[in-house]
Amino acid sequence: MKRLFAALKIHPDADFMASFRDLKSGMRHEEIKWVEEHNIHVTLKFFGETAERKINTITGVLRECAGNAVPVVLKLSGLGIFGSSYAPKVIWVGIEPFKEVADLMKTVHSSLAVAGFEADRQNLVPHLTLGRIKFLHDKVLFRHILEQHKTIASEPVHIGEIILYESILRREGPEYIVLDRFPLKKEFP
Repeated sequence: MKRLFAALKIHPDADFMASFRDLKSGMRHEEIKWVEEHNIHVTLKFFGETAERKINTITGVLRECAGNAVPVVLKLSGLGIFGSSYAPKVIWVGIEPFKEVADLMKTVHSSLAVAGFEADRQNLVPHLTLGRIKFLHDKVLFRHILEQHKTIASEPVHIGEIILYESILRREGPEYIVLDRFPLKKEFP
């Protein structure tokens, strides 16, 4: 069994990373598991623990989806949370243009569903997770710092492939191993 997910690898610009570091620094008093900078990505599909015999099916579906998709230029823009303002669970950054990434995500999910992989129960919302909230000591300060950083944004980021990762959970944080890469091949219309 391997813990797998398909994603778009993101390499944000220096200004975005400085803003991310400032956000983390401002919330250092909170119990938040921040995404490691070298692991920044947009998840297209989380498979979880997957039998190795199913990997060939996954790679075939991802190869086909990528071959029918155009490269994407996106921006990271706007800070948000999943969960309520009283019990936030995840800090995330939005994706622009939303529709292009959402369409790619829907194509991947529907193609995998046809191949026998269970569809996600949640709505498909393209986003970049920055941190998972374990516990907040000061919710008022948390909301204030979030408000200060709500306009976080990146320069355009060029995405040319889907990557299938294995995630190995380690005490010091997850290790992501690239199992395969699938270039987005379709030409722009």
